[in-house]
Amino acid sequence: MRNTQTLRLALAVSAVCAATGVLAADAKFPPLGPLPAVPVPVDNPMTAEKVALGKQLFWENRLSGDGSTPCVSCHFPAIGWGDGGAISRGYPGTKHWRNSQTILNSAYYNKLFWEGNSPSLEKQAPAAAGGGVAGNGDNSLMEMRLRFIPEYVAAFKTVFGSEWPRMTQAYQAIAAYQRTVVTDATKVPFDRWQAGDKTAMSAEAQRGFKLYNGKANCISCHNGALASDQKFYNLGLPEHPDFATDPMLQITHRWEQYQKGGSEEAYRTADRDKGLYYQTKNPKDIGKFRTPSLRELKYTAPFMHNGTLATLDDVVAFYNAGGGAAAGKTDKIKPLGLTEQESKDLVAFLDALSMTEPLIHDDPKLPGDYQPLATK
Repeated sequence: MRNTQTLRLALAVSAVCAATGVLAADAKFPPLGPLPAVPVPVDNPMTAEKVALGKQLFWENRLSGDGSTPCVSCHFPAIGWGDGGAISRGYPGTKHWRNSQTILNSAYYNKLFWEGNSPSLEKQAPAAAGGGVAGNGDNSLMEMRLRFIPEYVAAFKTVFGSEWPRMTQAYQAIAAYQRTVVTDATKVPFDRWQAGDKTAMSAEAQRGFKLYNGKANCISCHNGALASDQKFYNLGLPEHPDFATDPMLQITHRWEQYQKGGSEEAYRTADRDKGLYYQTKNPKDIGKFRTPSLRELKYTAPFMHNGTLATLDDVVAFYNAGGGAAAGKTDKIKPLGLTEQESKDLVAFLDALSMTEPLIHDDPKLPGDYQPLATK
């Protein structure tokens, strides 16, 4: 059923784009369109029981170092599945150094995290749970905590057929749950408009759609169903100003340089987040970050890898001015010359890429206290 609906939406997309002249003008970029069915890896099939377990584990505070930082603490449904701050809250006693990206539609990314250092949700979950300034959890300890909770022992046996919970399985369950945190196209004005509902988007947003594909050239990076080419760019974005004055942020900043394999000099003189460079060690990749999806922007402010742009108006103004001035900026970013009204139209269209109501999941019921294991 989902594939049939997606095909119908795709055909409607082609018709609308052809009617507006967008497809002919921008054939070199994949046009915006409805999200396809969520891709599911063959080695981690989805089941209702696995998703339900994954939801519990996503909320489970015992899957963190001191029991204070479950996944949901930085990816809260009511604030766009992020944490609402410019810089993520981080593990107690530390401060993070990047914006907590929403997990909305993360199922469609081929690389996770701002610097693309994780190839799947199954790999992303342990990196977050065990990250020194994130969950700070130890796999062996978290696994043992699960084994002392009878309800989890029974659930893992049902879902995975194992005698005892294993953290590799816990991460598979969390990944399965995250694949349910996705946009519903029937609630997205743009998707409904493309499917033939002429009243779904305002005239202002329709003008913004033309700007998106034309004068503003957003389509060159934010294309395809996800509104992201999933590539990496340096936008010249300045560092968050707090890095210059907050010792805790400076500690994290220096430590990240060290633990990501930077040189001794880079560690001692660090003055910027180098992004993709940490993965490639190619100087040309300094300051590059993965293109985020533009879906659900209404609920996921603030924006950019360091949260320095608070609103969509700020984002459009940043690009209209030609991006930032930091070294290594991509030549794709140039002043746009948008008028005040055109900027408003573009913001209206970006807003239309979000559902008309936020995606909220109720808190699951978690198992109770630890119980002693039976001894023979």
